[in-house]
Amino acid sequence: MMKNGRTRAYEYTVFFEANEQSGYTVTVPALPGLVTQGRSLGHARMMAKDAIRCYVEGLKKAKQAVPTERETAQIRLSVVA
Repeated sequence: MMKNGRTRAYEYTVFFEANEQSGYTVTVPALPGLVTQGRSLGHARMMAKDAIRCYVEGLKKAKQAVPTERETAQIRLSVVA
């Protein structure tokens, strides 16, 4: 919550990677250690929102700064070895 009692919206880049269990593993680079998963892409998205909310609420409760996202880029590289 902000000082005036209102909540604030946070926006983060989220990565969904297919995993061995036919679901998705989710990470958020701006929030170190945040990892969750879901049975489908829709479920993983719901789980990601809940995990981010809990992460941010935990930081606020501990009176720690909530990270803001820096610019990110995702690039596929081909390497011959």
